[in-house]
Formats: sequence, structure tokens, C-alpha cells
Amino acid sequence: MRSLTPVLETKLYVPRPRAGWVSRPRLRERLGTGSTLTLISAPAGFGKTTLLAAAAENRSVAWLSLDAGDNDPATFWTYVVAALRTVAPEVGALPESSRPVPVASMLTPLLNDLGALGRDIVLVLDDYHHIDAREIQDGMAFLLDRVPPNLRVVIAGRADPLLPLARLRARGELVEIRAADLRFTPAEAATYLNEMMGLQLTARDVAALDERTEGWIAALQLAALSMQGRDDVTAFIDGFAGTDRFVVDYLVEEVVARQPSDIQSFLLQTSVLDRLSGSLCDALTGQVDGKAALAALERGNLFLVPLDDRRQWYRYHHLFADVMHARLLDAQPDQVPLLHRRASAWYEQYGDLPAAIHHALAARDFEHAADLMELAIPAMRRDRQEATMIGWLERLPDELVRGRPRLSVDFAGALLSIGAVDSVESRLQDASHDPQLGGWIAIYRAGLALMRADNAATVTYGRQALDLLPDDDQLGHGAATGLLGLASWAQGDLEAAHTAYTDCMTSLIRVRFLSDALGCAVTLADIAITQGRLREAMRIYQRGLELGKDGPVLRGTADMYVGLSALHRERNELPMALELLQRGKLLGDAMGMPRNPYRSRVAMARIREAEGDLAGAADLLDEAEHLYFGDFAPEVRPISAMKARVWIRQGKVDDGLDWARSRGLPTDLDYLHEFEHITLARALLAQGSLDEALGLLEGLLREAETGGRMGSLIEILVLQALALDLPAGLVPLERALALASPEGYVRVFVDEGPAMLRLLKAAAKQGIAVGQLVSLLTGSTAPSQGLPDALSERELEVLRLLGSELAGPDIARELTVSLNTLRTHTKSIYLKLGVNSRRAAVRRAAELGLLTHSR
Repeated sequence: MRSLTPVLETKLYVPRPRAGWVSRPRLRERLGTGSTLTLISAPAGFGKTTLLAAAAENRSVAWLSLDAGDNDPATFWTYVVAALRTVAPEVGALPESSRPVPVASMLTPLLNDLGALGRDIVLVLDDYHHIDAREIQDGMAFLLDRVPPNLRVVIAGRADPLLPLARLRARGELVEIRAADLRFTPAEAATYLNEMMGLQLTARDVAALDERTEGWIAALQLAALSMQGRDDVTAFIDGFAGTDRFVVDYLVEEVVARQPSDIQSFLLQTSVLDRLSGSLCDALTGQVDGKAALAALERGNLFLVPLDDRRQWYRYHHLFADVMHARLLDAQPDQVPLLHRRASAWYEQYGDLPAAIHHALAARDFEHAADLMELAIPAMRRDRQEATMIGWLERLPDELVRGRPRLSVDFAGALLSIGAVDSVESRLQDASHDPQLGGWIAIYRAGLALMRADNAATVTYGRQALDLLPDDDQLGHGAATGLLGLASWAQGDLEAAHTAYTDCMTSLIRVRFLSDALGCAVTLADIAITQGRLREAMRIYQRGLELGKDGPVLRGTADMYVGLSALHRERNELPMALELLQRGKLLGDAMGMPRNPYRSRVAMARIREAEGDLAGAADLLDEAEHLYFGDFAPEVRPISAMKARVWIRQGKVDDGLDWARSRGLPTDLDYLHEFEHITLARALLAQGSLDEALGLLEGLLREAETGGRMGSLIEILVLQALALDLPAGLVPLERALALASPEGYVRVFVDEGPAMLRLLKAAAKQGIAVGQLVSLLTGSTAPSQGLPDALSERELEVLRLLGSELAGPDIARELTVSLNTLRTHTKSIYLKLGVNSRRAAVRRAAELGLLTHSR
């Protein structure tokens, strides 16, 4: 796991219960139940966090302390995963997308990883009342409905979350701890006041104080601090009544008034901070003793909560901070903007631009906040935090944003990324007078046109962007060419799409946007496969693996293995296809998690189909459909059509025809619906409607041939061969074989079963080259060049060194093994890879991606 930023480290810190804190077994026992969700809901000052900190001891707890800045889906879920990875590093990252990702696509892989851990984990979300974004609540509801048995979720906050509590309650999956439960009992109050705070109160005084505070812990703590050193304790207890905020105000006044004047000033000035460190406090107070002051406050139990074990960062108890901030606003309102400006300057100096922006906005220093946003937004955009960007920009005066072309363009881009397209054009108009931004304005107009399915406008603006962008703006060139590629792809112009996406990938590599470049690799390979160029698709995926071989695993690396798996499945190398899928899965504990997790389900479904497990294939396709998220890419191979193909193979022809009717396929044939039309042709053939099927196939053949879609053409020819009587069927079959053989196609023939076997035997009698296809269909030859067993960790290490210039004895010395042991490993590698020489082993391993990220 990568090192955490200081801010994130404080958010993930599991608080430690203070020494001598009252043990509350009645509540800790309830926290230990196995319910899906434990909800701790009570106003401030009832000891929610303290109770959780005590219960967290000696348990595997992933802790996340939330604040208002986390009310953004991208930020929230990134932090949740970071918290989980503190106790389960093998949990994968979230799928990356430039647009909001469907909840199922985002969370299902995460839940699968958690369920596979084999150990119990508790996820604590503290101060959840800060979260009200609908998208986050939907995600949490999805998570709670599908939580694996080994994960428990604990939510603590001041109000009930907008989650399906009634449903969980009815299922017996909800434990609720509320204010009435959290109040100190008389016995707990006596233990706290006399044993922890050392007050030695009489039973009467304890009972009176507990009655007046009704067990409200914050009031008891404040009262205890106020009574320390007093001689008139009983009179003090008799002097107040009630349990509302006035009691807290009164008691805080009592506590603060007893502090030295410099501490009082320190408390007031630093009350504007969400987090406190010695250096930050010095920046606000103008003093140099901030670290010592914080240590003294902690020793005095003055409502200071440590946020790390090194005692570098703290926060005030929320209730105490609220009261102190209210006092500051009342006593010194003119100081509040100044203090926020000082905090902003400190955060800016130390490189925390989001925190600097927060304080600049609080100071209403909008000009400086805008300056900081212009610096921060490029990184925010790269990290997919568009919702946070929009929140910032909406807090600025609108005339200020409209007067800053850079911010207007960034606002437009952020709105476009979340699908809020209505005001994108007006924001772009605001920036149109700045010629330096013309290229990016055209890029976002191209994106807007693409979202509206206006391919012509997408192309117009994409080309305009390329004309306007400076030569050194590689990111802009990559974005523009990518949009042009998507438009060409949607129109079926695969050569133009291929060229554009090749340029896009090159530009992204130049500016080291390597994860995005891997996304381009997936699209490029898809295009090559449609064109029937399987070998080129293999090279594209291998190049993608090469991009990250010298650094940390890139997000999207797993997609390279998934793509290679699908290609090896087509070659009928099923064991290798499974091996590659497993390698992709193993990378899920790093940033290599698939950007498109549905693809791995589709790949596995196709393997199950090849193995004859049609029911298993259908189940996996259901999962894939649930996870599908296509981003801007055209949906040219709908998962529903893949499911229909499985139904047809299962003999459920009526279901396949019902699917076709439900899709409302157009009568005009085009690339976007080609896969679906071929699926319909399969259904018609299975139904026995041969004339109708042949007519459809003839039209599809013309379209695919004109568009250069050889991958589609091969399948169409295969279906024509199956539909025609002998010997007429041999004509399209011979052509299909001629097109398929150089690229290594196998399963496109073998999947057709006995009917194809009959055709191939007839073709062989006519002297048509059919390779091993007849043997494969009769079961007399095993799948070619498969991998019967996965290479061991040691064999992968040997394989890596075989790819070096070291001689055999040198390799043995490097591995600290005998030469005979090395020979044994080498023979095993040769056997598994189906080769008989070192050079062939290295070439075969490179082809399969086994030399990349080997462990």
C-alpha cells in the first residue's frame, strides 16, 4: 500500500481510549454482535467516538473519520477503500472513470475482495452526519444489502443516515445504540467522577449531578473540570439545571474562565481549525509555543482528541469547538476572516491546496481562493474529484468565475464529467474571449456533442481543438484525438478510430498519464479484434503491460491480462486463458484493479461456455451486466446479446427471439448493431428460419466487408456455411478458414460443435486446409499450447532470469541453487509453456505477459 498523506493519515487513525476511561461492558457487548450494521446515533457530547475507540482495541478495525469535505462520492469511496486497506492491503482500488461510475460497477469487486479475505473486519464510519450526498447514500445502501459475512459496518453520527434502516431492522441486521443508551448510569457517573476525575464526591452529589445532566457525558465532563479545586462542590452542583445547549455554554464558560489568559486566547484563535498541529497553531496565534500548548491541553483533558500516535495532529471535541467558535464570532468577529486567511496561507505553504481553499473560502477571500483553485484543479481533475471542484466553484461569486476564463473552462469540464450538461455551453461562452483556451473549449464542446450522439459536431470540434491547441499540450491533443476516435468508432470507421486512438495513447504516454493510456489500449485492442487482427491486439495488450513494468502497478494493468485471456480463449488455449485471468485478479490488491470489471466476467463466461458450462456462463454474464459501465464508448457488443447467444445454445430459442424483439433492432444494418443482428441470425437459424437468416447474413456480410470488419466477417461466413447445404456451404467456410488461420482463430469454429465438424470433414475431403479443427472437435487432440498448471513463484523467477544475458551457472548462483536444480525448474517451464528452448520460452513468456510484474 502506498504511503498516506498526513491529512489522510489523521482521518484513518483509530483513536485510543484514554487511560482510566469508564468501562461500559453493557454497550461493548452490543457492539460485539454480528449484525450487518451497528448504528450509534446521538447528539454531540454523548461519547460515541470514545465508546468505539474502546471497542476497537485488539480488533481488526478500518476507521474513517468523516468531515464536510468528504461529501463527494469520489472522495468518500477513495477514503473508505484507504481505510479498509489499513487492515486488508489485498483489497483492490476502485474502478477509475472520467464520469460517475454506477454503484454496482464500483462496489461489487470491492465486496468480492472483502468476502475472499477469510477474516473478520469492522468498518467504522465516524461523524457520518456530514454525509448527505444521494450518490453516497445509494452506494452505502448497495453495500449494506450485499455485505459479506466477514464484514461489519459501524456508523456513528449525530443524526440517522438516509439508509434503509427499517429494512435492516426487520431482517434483524441492525443494532441501534442511541442517546438513551449512551447516557451514563448513576454507577458509571460515580466511577467517572470519582475514579477518573478524582473528585471524591458524595453519593448525594453524584446522584444530583447525574440527575441534572441526565447522564449527558459532555456535561458531566465539563462539570468535573469546573469542580476541580473548588471547595463549594455541592453548591456548584445545585447551581445549574437542564440538559440543553445552555448547560454546555455555561460549563464551557466555567472551564475556559479557569484557564490562563494565554490559553484562553489560544483556544479562541484555533477554534476555526478542523485539525491542529503545533506549527499551524503558531501561524494563527503569532506565537511559537503551539506544540507545547497542545500537549498541555491534552494533559488537562481539555477536549483535545489526538489524530495520530505521534501526537502531531489533534482536533477539538466537536461540541467544545462549536462553543468556542461561537464565542469567537461573538467576541471578536473581525478576527475570524484574518484567522482563516492565516490558516489558508499555512496550508498553501505546505502544499495542501484543498485545505488552503477551504479556509480562503471561509475567510471570504474569494480572489485568493480562485487563484488557489486554478492551481489545484488540474490534480483534482486527474484524481476524478469533479464533485469537489464543483462545490468549490459554486461557493465563489458567479461574476468572479465568469470573469476568469480558466475557471469557467474547468467548471464546464467538471459539469460535463458528471453529466450535468445543461450549463456547460454557457460556461464555455464565458471563456470564449480567451484565445489561449480555445483548444480546451473545443474539446469540451466535442465531448458535449458526443454525449448528445452528434458525431458530426464531435468531429468538427475535435478537429478544431487540434488546430487551436499549442504543440506542447500533449494532454489536450490526447483528449481531442480520443474524442475523434470515439466518434469514428461509433460511425463504424474503424481505421480512422484506430489511427486517432493510437495518437491519443502516444500523447498520454508522453505526459505520463499511463493509467489513461491503458484505457486507450483496451479500446485499440477492441478495434483490432473487430478488424480480425488478433495478433495486433495481442501486441497492444503486451505494450500496455510494458508501460508499467519499471514502476508501481498501474490501474488498468489487470485489464491487459483480461484482454490477453480473451485472445488465448479464441486460440483454444483455455488453461492459459484461466492463468491470465488469475494474474489479473492477483493485481487487484494494487492500483491494477480493472477499470472495467465487467470485462473479466465476460472473459470468464466465454471460458465456461467453451468448457460446456452454459449455466455458469449465463450467471457470469448476469454479473457482468450488473457491473457494465460503458463511459463514452459505443456499446457495440451488448451483454444482453451475449446472454441471448447462451440461451440459444441452451435450446431456449424463444428467449433469444424475445430478446431481439425487446431490443427493437433497426431494419437498416449498421456497425453499432452488427453484433446484435448476428445474434438475431443465430436465433433464426436455431428456429429453422433459414431463408430469413440467410438474407440477414448476406446484408451483414456486405456491411462488414465494406467496413473492413474481418472479425465480424469470419463469424458471418461461419454462420452462412452452417445455413447452406453441402457443397454450397464449403464456399463461405473456405473463405472463413483462409481469413482466420493467419490470426489464430479456433473457437469461432469449434464452438459450433457437431454441425461444424460435419462441414470440416467435408472440407478436408475437398482438399481445403482445416488444420487441427477436426481433431479438436472429435476430442483426439488437446487444446494447443495450453498451460496445464500455473507457473510457481520460483519458476517465474527462473523465467525472468532466462530472459537476461546470464548464463546457466550464473543464474544458479543468482538463485542460490545447484545447476541440477536449475535444470529441473527449466524443464518444468519448457513443459508448461510447450517449448523446447530458452529463446522460445522467453518469447512465449513475453507473448503471454509472464515477464511483466513477475514476483
